[in-house]
Amino acid sequence: MEDDILTIDEVAKYLRVSERTVYEWAQKGEIPSGKIGTVWRFKKSEVEKWVNDRLSSSRTENRDISVQIKNILSPDRIIFLSHATKHDALVRLAENLATAPQVKDARELEKEILKREELMSTTIGRGIAIPHVRLASVTDLVMSVGISKVDIIDFDPIDDVPVKLLFMIAAAYNQHSYYLQTLSFFSAKIKNAELRSKLLAVETPLEAYTLLTN
Repeated sequence: MEDDILTIDEVAKYLRVSERTVYEWAQKGEIPSGKIGTVWRFKKSEVEKWVNDRLSSSRTENRDISVQIKNILSPDRIIFLSHATKHDALVRLAENLATAPQVKDARELEKEILKREELMSTTIGRGIAIPHVRLASVTDLVMSVGISKVDIIDFDPIDDVPVKLLFMIAAAYNQHSYYLQTLSFFSAKIKNAELRSKLLAVETPLEAYTLLTN
C-alpha cells in the first residue's frame, strides 16, 4: 500500500535525524531502502524492524545506567492506566510526563508524541511500547511509565500481543546519543519476561520503581 512507503523526509522525522543522515545511511546500505528512479524510498515495516533491532542491541553496562534511571524516573511518574485506546493512554501518560520540571511545554509534548505515533508505531512487541520524542522545549531527558490494567487494543503490535507497558521518554533536542542509549537500555531490559510479569503485578508505583532501578 502507498502509505507503507516512506520518503527520506518522513524517515528523518521519525528517527529525529537530518535528511542528509538518512540519505547517507541509504547510500551506505545501513538502513533498508530502495530506489525508484533516482529517489530513495523506505518500507515502513522494514524501517520499524531496523529500529527495533537497533534498540535491542544495547551495549551499555547496567551499573552506568542504574544511576541514570534514578535521574530520569521517579515514583510519581509511574502511573496505572485504564484506557483501551492508544490515543487516550498516550495523552494520559504525556500529561504525567509534563509534570516533570524538565518539560517546559506540555501541549507540544502531547502533540509531538501523538504525531510520532501516527507516523510509525512505537510498540516493540511483548506488550511493550516506547513512545519517545526529542524537543527543544525539554531541558533534559526524562521518562514516565504507564502500567495498563487493560489491553490497549490499537497499537498494531508486531507480534499481536496487546500493549500493557508504556515507557514514554522525552529528551532535549541535542541529547541524541543519550536518547538512543536510554531507548536501547529500556528496550533490552523490559524484554525480560520475569520483569514484565512483576511490573504488571505491582500494586503501587513505588514497587514498580524499585523493580526498574534495581
